[in-house]
Amino acid sequence: MKKFYVTTPIYYPNDIPHIGHFYTTLAADILARWHKLKGEDVFFLTGTDEHGKKIETAAQKKGEEPKEFVDGLIPKFIEAWKKLNIDYSRFIRTTEAAHIDTVRFMYDKSYKKGDIYKGFYEGLYCTGCEAYYQEKELETGCCPVHKTKVEILKEESYFFKLSAYRDRLLEHYEKNKSFVRPESRYNEILFRIKEGLLDFSISRNSFKWGIELPFDKEHIAYVWFDALTNYLSGVNYLTNKEQKYWPADLHLVGKDILWFHAVIWPAMLMSAEIPLPGQIFAHGWWTFNKEKISKSRGKVINVDELIAIAGVDAARYFLFAETTFGQDGDFSTEGLLRRRDADLANELGNLVSRALTMCEKYCAGKVPVYKEENCALGAGEIKEAAISAVARCCQCMEEIDFSGALNGIWSFIKLLNQYVEKTAPWKLAKNNEKEKLDTVIHVMLEGIRLTAVLLGPFIPETSEKILGQLGLEAQEKISFENKAKWGQLQAGTPIKKGKILFPKDLTTKNG
Repeated sequence: MKKFYVTTPIYYPNDIPHIGHFYTTLAADILARWHKLKGEDVFFLTGTDEHGKKIETAAQKKGEEPKEFVDGLIPKFIEAWKKLNIDYSRFIRTTEAAHIDTVRFMYDKSYKKGDIYKGFYEGLYCTGCEAYYQEKELETGCCPVHKTKVEILKEESYFFKLSAYRDRLLEHYEKNKSFVRPESRYNEILFRIKEGLLDFSISRNSFKWGIELPFDKEHIAYVWFDALTNYLSGVNYLTNKEQKYWPADLHLVGKDILWFHAVIWPAMLMSAEIPLPGQIFAHGWWTFNKEKISKSRGKVINVDELIAIAGVDAARYFLFAETTFGQDGDFSTEGLLRRRDADLANELGNLVSRALTMCEKYCAGKVPVYKEENCALGAGEIKEAAISAVARCCQCMEEIDFSGALNGIWSFIKLLNQYVEKTAPWKLAKNNEKEKLDTVIHVMLEGIRLTAVLLGPFIPETSEKILGQLGLEAQEKISFENKAKWGQLQAGTPIKKGKILFPKDLTTKNG
């Protein structure tokens, strides 16, 4: 069985989850569900990054110990992912003993190889990023990400010989053109590697909240060296002899942390002589009503606020239909409601409601018989469009093009709606053209079935509802090839029309 291992970054639990957290996690969930649908052995890892000065400072402000502080926040992340119907394989915490052992293993490997040496660091540091910056990288003296003043750090530190891995990284990039995506990000990182790489500090001794180094207990691990290692500890790299899932197939990250994943992480793995991941995909940022998301300015949206607007599946659909994955997008309540009403309620929801209503009215609530001789009504065109929709969806998902996949599915939905108007089943019923009527309704229901299958990774709750109304609740043991093949709906299957899928009500809470 083919495996698929996908990861999100692990998140700082110093606040409740917001759109900056759940966008990446939803993307991973969609891909994990897609690969499960295809019958693959999927492992989807997410979690929290619980060490570092930022956590220690936030805990001190609340008068708590760091571990006590993060223990109180983790349930908020787990509950948020549950509300968004995110089905991860493992939620990892960097305070777990197995992770700490893996971090020390990585340090020990690099140290014994001669890639770690002791020195003295003096430079510019952003606590928000937990990252060091050069003067030329700043914007008017501020961190380019957080727009806050950086601080000058001066302390003894251990360094990692990143400069020694420039040539190996360049070779890997040249041989693996899709290692970083989108292409613009690949070119950006490649250019920076060619400019030259500086050794970087990988330990701190000015605070205590972190993992002690195996060769010097006076120093704790640099938070990024610690955090990146979760991709190994998350699949029990040290104890799993089979190494079933490593190397990861895909790391999903925001564009602001691409450097750490595309340069530092591969160099760390090279140093430890561990295979590199297959691909790193950097997505864009979301603005909020055209303004940069900022907690201090009240420009954020958390999970409960998002769900309250139009429900879970409407939110999931909007985030991945509204903009091309990899580019920046703008979130607005009006935009989400527009998508919910136009696409989900009017086109998908109305199609399902009409088809099931006519099946109840004209076919005694059972899937009618399809007869090939009645294909003159346009069934052949629908079948060809269905085959094209499946092919396009598969290609787009392979390319991590969510909006492209959804656009293809919606083109098919629009065609099904046009088919209803063109064939006018109500007229066929009035004229007593029973066989033609049965064929038309069968085609409508089969088209809806296939649509529900393709939409499953994106809007899983709605997909399950549609398939349930078609009498197809148990689908787990059916292969993707059969699910995505035209003509699988069996005549005589009882249908069970349900409630409106997407009611146009601002107070909707559960889609």
